[in-house]
Amino acid sequence: MTIYPAQSLSKTDWLNLSQHDLFAAIAKVRYILEMKVAEKKGEILNNEFSYPTQLEQLDSSLYQLCENFNLSQFERDVLMLCAGMEFDTQWGLLCAEIVNDPKQVYPTFNLAMLVLDNADWSALSPASTLRRWHLVEVGSGNALTSSPLRINERILHYLMGDRHLDERLLSLLSPVTTNSVQIDSHQQIVNQAIATLLNADSDNTEMLPILQLCGEDVSSKVAIASDICADLGLTLYKMPANVLPHDLSNLQLIASLCDREYTLDDIALFLDCDRDEAPNHNQDMAIGYLIEILKCPMIISSQTRRRQHQRTIITFDVQSPSINEQQILWAKALKNLDPDIQSSLNGSIHQLVSYFNLSPTHIQNAALKAKSLHQQEENDPFQKSLWNACRAQARPRLDELAQSVETASTWQDLILPSKEKFVLHDIAAHVRQRLTVYETWGFAGRSRRGLGISALFAGSSGTGKTMAAEVLGNELQLDVYRIDLSSVIDKYIGETEKNLKRIFDAAEGGGVILLFDEADALFGKRTEVKDSHDRHANVGVSYLLQRMEAYRGLAVLTTNLKNSLDQAFLRRLRFVVQFPFPDAEQRAEIWRRAFPKLTPTLDLDYLKLGKLSVAGGNIRNIALNAAFIAADHNEPVQMKYILQAAKIEYIKLEKPMMDTEIKGWV
Repeated sequence: MTIYPAQSLSKTDWLNLSQHDLFAAIAKVRYILEMKVAEKKGEILNNEFSYPTQLEQLDSSLYQLCENFNLSQFERDVLMLCAGMEFDTQWGLLCAEIVNDPKQVYPTFNLAMLVLDNADWSALSPASTLRRWHLVEVGSGNALTSSPLRINERILHYLMGDRHLDERLLSLLSPVTTNSVQIDSHQQIVNQAIATLLNADSDNTEMLPILQLCGEDVSSKVAIASDICADLGLTLYKMPANVLPHDLSNLQLIASLCDREYTLDDIALFLDCDRDEAPNHNQDMAIGYLIEILKCPMIISSQTRRRQHQRTIITFDVQSPSINEQQILWAKALKNLDPDIQSSLNGSIHQLVSYFNLSPTHIQNAALKAKSLHQQEENDPFQKSLWNACRAQARPRLDELAQSVETASTWQDLILPSKEKFVLHDIAAHVRQRLTVYETWGFAGRSRRGLGISALFAGSSGTGKTMAAEVLGNELQLDVYRIDLSSVIDKYIGETEKNLKRIFDAAEGGGVILLFDEADALFGKRTEVKDSHDRHANVGVSYLLQRMEAYRGLAVLTTNLKNSLDQAFLRRLRFVVQFPFPDAEQRAEIWRRAFPKLTPTLDLDYLKLGKLSVAGGNIRNIALNAAFIAADHNEPVQMKYILQAAKIEYIKLEKPMMDTEIKGWV
């Protein structure tokens, strides 16, 4: 169906013709009413009504509605009987005069059966076209035949040429506006889906199969659905699954209204199950019921496949763009750059796709953001703007799930033995050269298992585990997000995995470093499975290891108790770094870096400070507190203020301070 006729009329001309056709049809019914009134009075009307049927050939709204719903002449006239009430102030008086009841100033089925030709009792039934599709509404009354009839508001606006959704759907549906698919693998899905629907339609199937798009890349699924509908002449509307009512009557109403919109204006539904992070049983039942009864074309978007239904569901797995496809997308997104900038990008795209696994939409957004950033900071190289724009794409989703960690620390700030630093440098090299080794040199082709870069940082509190992650983030120019594993664990079976899944799914495209703190909470030595809770805990461990092994970025676990971890778990990690408690010389070095250059100090003895037996994290706490104490006395930081701050830190640690630690401080 088309909104405008094939004769290429302008919208204004078509609206005028549609309204002219509607008013002509209403005038015909008015003429019938006037004839009945005249007949009762014994009068004869002088004029004869001539209906301009030629307008019907111009695809007026009335003509389209009658064709699409296959209305009989009687049903059409009933609809016009109701429509006349909306435009003619004398209409109700004509109705009352015909039935000899001054109070019945409205159309009824009884009136329709009395005055209209080819009256059909079946048009009154709930299953009739008029009532099932809510073309007319029956008001309250003592009897069905004498109850008021009213044309549905959506239908009235439609007949006037105003195409908008039923107001009851406005809070549920939103129009989809998106770019077309940009990669061959997604275009293949579009072509296959269109062929599937056209074949089903040619077989005169009463209900088309449901299309299901599965995968993490939501924007690509929307683009695929949009292209499918555009090629089929359908207008796509998105419906979030979490707004579906759970009661049967409201679900039936929504399905009926959507089916009516499909019949009126060729709409299709995009049922968005992606945002549904914690679906419950009632919601799942509502989705299943809608799948079974909806005749309107529907495309389901979800991360995983739904269970089988009686209704045919055709599933397509929507994969993220391959490395080559991402490079092509980047080339298109950056093709209009200044030639000098273009030439400076040699190798930059290769580096981008090795760190960031972005969707077509995110690549476009990142390119636009980079151009905007470069205009603001013209002195910075475009590569820096491009890199920061890519980092920004992952932040909105992760900011809701994890804590962003500042990455200002450098290798000089990290006081560790050389062998531990060597391992950290090796970790950075693995992240940098991931694409070269896995893809260019072919290691990924031998096995896709274990390609994730995972590490365990073990050591007592304050020994530099978090700082090491910050240093790696700064070195690699990647964001670091901290996740407290103790807050992720859920006592309800399956919820821990769901929490972890949300985190990894959000991080997958952004090249971020995931820092899982308190690994002991989940990775303690696995015990013999004695009940469902033990099995549940082991499943959580296995799931996290599985996601870490497949993660494109760097995943780091921290623990204070390495010996409590299962050896089988440790073997699945690529790197294990032990952060030892710093010796006196290392502690003195940490003290030398504890105060910023702008901090005034006086007569600090770093060798003596190094005798204080605390970790680097505690040293930083003491230094900060000493600065506040000194500032409050309006004096530089001195040994006496550090001593005061150290005593406060020891109270917090519930640790006795030995005289040998502070000998000669003051």
